[in-house]
Amino acid sequence: MQQLIDQEEKLDFQSETYKDAYSRINAIVIEGEQEAYENYIRLAQMLPAHEDELIRLSKMESRHKKGFEACGRNLQVTPDLQFAKEFFAGLHGNFQAAAAEGKVVTCLLIQSLIIECFAIAAYNIYIPVADDFARKITEGVVKDEYSHLNFGEVWLKEHFAESKTELEEANRQNLPIVWQMLNQVAADAQVLAMEKEALVEDFMIQYGEALSNIGFSTRDIMRLSAYGLATV
Repeated sequence: MQQLIDQEEKLDFQSETYKDAYSRINAIVIEGEQEAYENYIRLAQMLPAHEDELIRLSKMESRHKKGFEACGRNLQVTPDLQFAKEFFAGLHGNFQAAAAEGKVVTCLLIQSLIIECFAIAAYNIYIPVADDFARKITEGVVKDEYSHLNFGEVWLKEHFAESKTELEEANRQNLPIVWQMLNQVAADAQVLAMEKEALVEDFMIQYGEALSNIGFSTRDIMRLSAYGLATV
């Protein structure tokens, strides 16, 4: 904790170096919330019995997006949204392909587990080193993200037996993309005093707990959560 405090004291939120890195990090969280908004609307169409709940989650994601847009404005930074769209392209394309095939399980793994755990990990590591304005926004957002994660966990737990094979395949296809994303953002995250190792560790904790809550064994979780990790 002392190291984080020392790092925060050294951060110059108005420096060109900080703002340049922030333009991409801020764009990633904005685009991530936009992706989540669209994904939950699509899931509401695929799971009509849960439409009201999923639409509610989508609206929360839209509010989060506005909050993070305000964080950028507060530092007078223009988010690099083109970079962010390319950053999410792999998961976006896989979600769209799965949705077109009616693969609810794969869509839930991508959005409700992978993207939510990625977001929670990033926000957890960012909060201690954020500027005061962004810290307040992010603390509010991260509380909501746990409820979004919970929806996917509950549904997948209830359908675990028939979903297990598809979950393992979806994990195999999509988790390596997360490690690529972490590598891609590592340098900018470092400028914001967010250590890549801490991001990886927090993501693995969140993702492992989610897999456990769904019904996977400890042995399965070790195998699944490390898939593609050698690329990090």
